[in-house]
Formats: sequence, structure tokens, C-alpha cells
Amino acid sequence: MVSRRLLKVAQAIREVVSSAIVMDLQDPRIENATVTYVEVSGDLRQARVHISVMGEEKQQRLCLHGLQHAAGFLQRKIAQRIDTRYTPKLEFTLDEGVQHSLEIQQLLGELLPDEDEQALDPVAQPDSK
Repeated sequence: MVSRRLLKVAQAIREVVSSAIVMDLQDPRIENATVTYVEVSGDLRQARVHISVMGEEKQQRLCLHGLQHAAGFLQRKIAQRIDTRYTPKLEFTLDEGVQHSLEIQQLLGELLPDEDEQALDPVAQPDSK
């Protein structure tokens, strides 16, 4: 079970990294990136930041490389926000959950008939009697 303190630290890290990506980082490689969630180790020495990047695989790799390059800057921002003995070392990983959900939605859209087509087809509609 994850303690309340770890959840609060993970939330604070997510907020700091998200705002720094939007406002502070000037790296052109970091575009269309969203912090989905953060996992913090029990001793608060490591944090895995899950990032969702919209775009091609090349753009996703460039964004992750840019974030790894800016990890020291982001750790300093986190140290200013949270007061712990150790500032967590950041590790960025690609969160492919959003990409998978878009693929599933596309597949379902191809398999399931549209509602407009059902309304035009009198055979598909049940009798209202």
C-alpha cells in the first residue's frame, strides 16, 4: 500500500514537472508532452515520470531525450518545491496508454456501424409496435 506522503510527493513532482515543461523549458525537442503520472520509490530517491507525447515515434524519442537532458534543471525545481532530505532522481518513460486508447477507439470505429447508418436502414431498426 502506498502511503499518503508518497502520493503527495508524487503529485507535487507531477505539478512541478508539468508547469516547467510548459513555462520554463525552452528546448525545441520538448513539444506536445503531457505528464500523465509519477511513481516515487519508498525512500524518495527515485521518481519515474510517465510522459505522453503526441506525434510520431521519432518525435517521442526526441522529447524523451530532451527531458533527460533537462533532468537536473527539473530536479532543482522539485528541490525548491518539496522539502525532503533527498531530491528524487528523475527517470522519464513514455506512457503509451493514450496511444493504445486511440488505436482501440479507431478499431472500434471501424468495426461498429455508425448511428447515422442505422437510422437510415429500416431493416436494422426494431418495430415500435
